[in-house]
This record gives sequence, C-alpha cells and structure tokens, in this order.
Amino acid sequence: MDNPVTELDARFSDPGVQPTAWEETQGVLENAQLTWLTTVRADGRPHVTPLVAVWLEGALHFCTGPEEQKAVNLEANPNVVLTTGDSTWNKGLDVMVEGPARRVTDQRTLEKLAEAWRTKWTGQWQYEVGEEAFTNDIGGTALVFAVQPTKVLAFGKGTYSHTRYTPR
Repeated sequence: MDNPVTELDARFSDPGVQPTAWEETQGVLENAQLTWLTTVRADGRPHVTPLVAVWLEGALHFCTGPEEQKAVNLEANPNVVLTTGDSTWNKGLDVMVEGPARRVTDQRTLEKLAEAWRTKWTGQWQYEVGEEAFTNDIGGTALVFAVQPTKVLAFGKGTYSHTRYTPR
C-alpha cells in the first residue's frame, strides 16, 4: 500500500490530534517481531495465532504449514486480520491490517521473501525456496501468503488517535 488515503476518526481520538503518518504505521509493520493472525474456521469460529510476518512491497506476508489450522481455514475463507503493536495502554502504536490472504508461488518473490525473513531476524528464520513454497532444513514445507491491505487501522496511545488507511 503506497500513499494510502489517510483519515482520522475523531470519535476515538484526543481533541486536536493529527492522524498518524503512514510512514510511522508502515515502520511498525516493518519492525514488528510478532504479529497475530486471525482467520475464520469453516464453521465460522475465529482462530487466532501468533506468527512472524514480513512487510514487503506493500503487503504483509506470513507462512504456515499446509496442514496447520490457519492453512485449512484459508482454503475456505481467505479474509484475515493481522495485528501487532505494544501491549501497554498508554504508549506505542497498535496496527491492524485487514484483507484477503493470497498464496505466493512466484519463484522470484519467494526468494525475496526468504531473504527478508533471514535479514529481519538476523538469520533465525531460515527458509529455502522450493516448488511454490518455502522449505526448511528438516524437510518441512511452508505455504507463503501475502495480504494486500484493504484497510489498515493505527491506534495511537498516550496521545490517543485512531487513523484509517485505505488504498487509493
């Protein structure tokens, strides 16, 4: 999401506060060490799980094993919410990304993402690129997904603000 439409929701913001700049919100997405993914099970119940995600080229990316609950859920319903931020009440910025999760299978994009995972966590997350997915050193496969945001919300704390970003 480049240069999104930015709107402050005054109902949930301190008087006189300005909307959070997109660059600050994007920085939270780029630097987050942990993100929470919410998917929907086939029977309508929510499923929430923490994971590591990478912001690259305007989308938030995550991966999962093909048999994991989140992968099963995405087969039936690709719509997700990803959240990250600070668990304190009076400081920081919490960010929510909403949109459909789409499989990433392009070799070049997978290679860029594998490098992004290695770089972001100083080598702790090592993926190789296999046939339309990541692989790891113990023979596992990880499906890779991209979420192009349909909406992003940023919740400023301390000085409270509620900023909404939508694609142009």
